Amino acid sequence: MDLNADVGEVMDDAAGLPLLTSANSACGMHARGPLVMDRTVVLALSRRVTIGAHPGYADRENFGRTAVDLPLDEVRALVLYQVAALDGFVRAHGGRLAHVKAHGALYNRAAKDRALAGAIAEAVRAYRSDLILVGLAGSVQLEAARAIGLRAAGEAFADRRYLPDGSLMPRSQQGAVLHDAAEAAEQAVRIAREGCAVASDGSRVRIDAETICLHGDTPGAVAFARAIRDRLESSGIAIAPL
Repeated sequence: MDLNADVGEVMDDAAGLPLLTSANSACGMHARGPLVMDRTVVLALSRRVTIGAHPGYADRENFGRTAVDLPLDEVRALVLYQVAALDGFVRAHGGRLAHVKAHGALYNRAAKDRALAGAIAEAVRAYRSDLILVGLAGSVQLEAARAIGLRAAGEAFADRRYLPDGSLMPRSQQGAVLHDAAEAAEQAVRIAREGCAVASDGSRVRIDAETICLHGDTPGAVAFARAIRDRLESSGIAIAPL
């Protein structure tokens, strides 16, 4: 199982990166900027962590978590621009970009909006057709990627509560984010071993995932990462990049 987190945003990346196998770097639009992108890439490559682009809406005020209505051609350009920018730093330091994962509201909308999912997939393919597009497990983002020949990887979340339909509970609802590291670690193990999670109503929801994410902007993210990795490994689950 791959273990990923969003970096170049809030988390102490120097401490957190060694616990990951993949990292999704902000691309300067929803958070941070070129200097942080450059430093994040250097850190990831020095720790042999697979690096991916994490494009989002150009909405720093809301950290990219507010939906923005854009024409599809503008979405394609926005994603392509950010992927290319991040890859410039990766290539400059002798690395190779491995995947793309949309951020925040763009990610969540693309999980359900087929047209938007297609626009993101087209941007990724236009840049490099061998990139892996990461999306919510069971979502239309994965279907859109595979429909045009991209490899798609389903993603699950260790620190987010699921709804019975397999979607993520909106952050506006109480209990949407798991704040207990042990609980998040247990959910990660259940997803990796059993392919399911306990939903908000207590039911078991199917989660077919190749990668598990923890949020780098969650308070205590490094401690969460350590608890999750330790729990996965102690449960006999091999941790490896996509």
